Amino acid sequence: MSYTQAVRQTFQKEFKGEKDQFYDYKKIQRERLIEYRKEPLTIKRIEKPTNLPRAHTLGYKAKPGFVVVRARVRKGSGVHRRPSRARRPKRMGVSKLTRRKSIQAIAEMRASRKYPNLEVLNSYWIGEDGKHKYYEVILVDPHNPSIKADKEINWICDKNQRGRAERGLTSAAKKSRGLRKKGFGAEKVRPSRRAHDRQA
Repeated sequence: MSYTQAVRQTFQKEFKGEKDQFYDYKKIQRERLIEYRKEPLTIKRIEKPTNLPRAHTLGYKAKPGFVVVRARVRKGSGVHRRPSRARRPKRMGVSKLTRRKSIQAIAEMRASRKYPNLEVLNSYWIGEDGKHKYYEVILVDPHNPSIKADKEINWICDKNQRGRAERGLTSAAKKSRGLRKKGFGAEKVRPSRRAHDRQA
């Protein structure tokens, strides 16, 4: 078994909360989440990815120009205030409203806002507790010479890649926009739901 496979297997055991004769993986994951929750910053820069194989799969490289941050986002549908008037009782509720964006896409947008000179490459889930979800967001500096010289990643230096997270061009955002669907039932999602509604 390779190092990458061993690390991937370890994280799978942590996320499932398994136990074996050597480690209590559920306890390890629980202690890590307690640490994350105590952190005062919602967007925290970290030295290296927690789940290294997953980060490498999504394009991370240990070289100048790559930055990894941990983002914390509140679970649930966000804050909805009950209207004071001008609604019939059926439309007055606040309990079953949902966000129009995935929580992962929100985490990417907040990380992008915190680091305006960097572009979001990708992100992945690292855990959740009763109140929050935690993601690690991979950011890239498009002005760094080592990024410009790398043929595998220098596409992110193009002008049309600016504001990827805000424009819904990351993998998580495309999924929440419905762009992974094809064929019957996906007629209204391209180029976007809003643009489709504007068509006469």
